[in-house]
Amino acid sequence: MRRSPFVLVACAWLALGASAFAQEQLSVRCMTREPGEEERGRIDDAVRRHLAMRQQLGLAFATATVNVYVHVINQGAGVANGDVTSQMITDQIGVLNAAYLASGFQFNLASVDRTTNTYWYAMAPGSAEEAKAKQALRQGSADDLNIYTANPGGGLLGWATFPSRYAKDPVSDGVVVHYTSLPGGSAVPYNLGDTGTHEVGHWIGLYHTFQGRCTPKGDLIDDTPAERSPAFGCPAGRDSCDMRRTPGADPINNFMDYTDDACMFEFTLDQTTRMQGQWSLYRMGK
Repeated sequence: MRRSPFVLVACAWLALGASAFAQEQLSVRCMTREPGEEERGRIDDAVRRHLAMRQQLGLAFATATVNVYVHVINQGAGVANGDVTSQMITDQIGVLNAAYLASGFQFNLASVDRTTNTYWYAMAPGSAEEAKAKQALRQGSADDLNIYTANPGGGLLGWATFPSRYAKDPVSDGVVVHYTSLPGGSAVPYNLGDTGTHEVGHWIGLYHTFQGRCTPKGDLIDDTPAERSPAFGCPAGRDSCDMRRTPGADPINNFMDYTDDACMFEFTLDQTTRMQGQWSLYRMGK
């Protein structure tokens, strides 16, 4: 069976530390299923035309307030079983609001529901368990964010769907994060909530900073220097592509890289423009 070229973004990291992830050797666990080159080009052209049209009409982007529906999937009572606390959820929304403030997005916690289901709790991207959970729990429309907390295996910390996919598959839309990645969780050094920040970036239309490696088009963002591979830890001064595309060290502080949560603190102006364009084209009012 031929797989769709545009399905899910699945992003994850393993870390050496006190968490469950520390039991495995440091390794990438990113199962990104991104659109093919032709599809990426089509989406990029559509967004550019849309932004140009809005500019001609004088339609400046207004701040978007995104309603967030959090679905806590657990295997029983207590944080150790995935039943994250209300404070952890509130803190996660705070992390998103701080990260996206300069980009014009704010997040409002609309509701929290809790489901005990051992099969859904261990869901993997693209699995039957994921499909059943989302079919049962998802709320809202294209401009509402559904976040599912669960316990996927293999060190996987999260995945998301792209905005341009919503019209074809609305039920799958949303973000899944490992429950230990929420603020105060045990996934050190990925327990400050920026797995959520990273995955929401995909949900609003951003690729990884290392998309395309050192090729000229890269992540389709002009102000993120090209990056050959994901960065881990916080390797200041890393320059994996030298001067092959644009000057400057790798964007290790960008939310769309793979560095430690404490190392991430920014989106660029061009990333903001892309998010705003994708939002108004694919999500706003849909």
